[in-house]
Amino acid sequence: MMRAMTVDVRYCTTEDGVQIAYSVVGEGLPLIRVLGWFTHLEYEPKVPHWRGYRETFGERYTTVLYDGRGTGLSDRNIESFTRQGFLDDLDAVIDATGFERVALFGFSQGGAVAIRYALENPDRVSHLALYGAFARTFRDPEQARTQLSLIKQGWGSDLPAHRQFFTSLFMPDNATAADIAAFNELQRVSADAETAAALFAITDAEPELFERLKEVKVPTVVLHQRGDAIVPFEEGRAIASRISGARFVPLEGSNHALTASEAGVWETMADAVDQLIQPDAAPRKAGEPSSFRTVLFTDIVGHTAMMSRLGDEAGRDVLREHERITRDVLKANGGTEVKTMGDGFMASFGSVTRAVECAIAF
Repeated sequence: MMRAMTVDVRYCTTEDGVQIAYSVVGEGLPLIRVLGWFTHLEYEPKVPHWRGYRETFGERYTTVLYDGRGTGLSDRNIESFTRQGFLDDLDAVIDATGFERVALFGFSQGGAVAIRYALENPDRVSHLALYGAFARTFRDPEQARTQLSLIKQGWGSDLPAHRQFFTSLFMPDNATAADIAAFNELQRVSADAETAAALFAITDAEPELFERLKEVKVPTVVLHQRGDAIVPFEEGRAIASRISGARFVPLEGSNHALTASEAGVWETMADAVDQLIQPDAAPRKAGEPSSFRTVLFTDIVGHTAMMSRLGDEAGRDVLREHERITRDVLKANGGTEVKTMGDGFMASFGSVTRAVECAIAF
């Protein structure tokens, strides 16, 4: 049975006094995920879409995730939303991590935020990865008005019918009932109806950003699904064509939000990001652990007293059962047994997250 993934939530404060929730997963070079909305750090591990991101990139990088102002676990009482506010959120998170330079991974609306931040802070951004991103207005005005009306009418309702419309656009193919239910709920918990409407209203990138793409100087990779029903494939191609030296990676699919059955797409994306950030590193096979390891030690407290109380035969039975349980838990959490030490184990993990999850399971 799969256990819920624990989330280490921390807070930082923007220059205008907004409390921003963020979380750090994994080890390695720093990679910050930049989103627009549909974000809630505590709920995300229950969503196959974002669980895949956490597990794949947490194995390779110090992956930083955050809820923007007005969403998730960050401050909700925001009077107005501006594009500068989005940049302030990201700036505060980078400051809080203590890294001098970071790679940014912008998803969907977050792509425009990541691009703008890289333009205005080239000394703080080492690399830029974009998925399903856009840098100009691409939506039909009438369609946008209809979608905005749906948000205002029923976003916070217990009935998911209004949100189901967006779910069907974000994942039109191969979505299971669990995928759909989780994404419906993610929309509801990410923001209230008023905030969702305000964020949707400024979703389109600023008019001049597309023209400024040629000013981007950091190494960039652009990934886009061929059949993306939210952001047309041509938007991704156009962005890549205007950023000097950018690599464009087309993905074979239609889902803007990946489903549980698309683990291979996460691996393809991660490999593309590896080639961007660590071009000299040897290619990794799917599931291969990173070069960073977390070591976990286990020990039976009071082992000597227990053996004296139970006797040799009964004591050895307890030790054998302890070894069986430990190996089962290690296997379930991706741990590698290094050696046994009588009443304890030494094991290693590809990420801090999995080591902590394993310790909790004991």
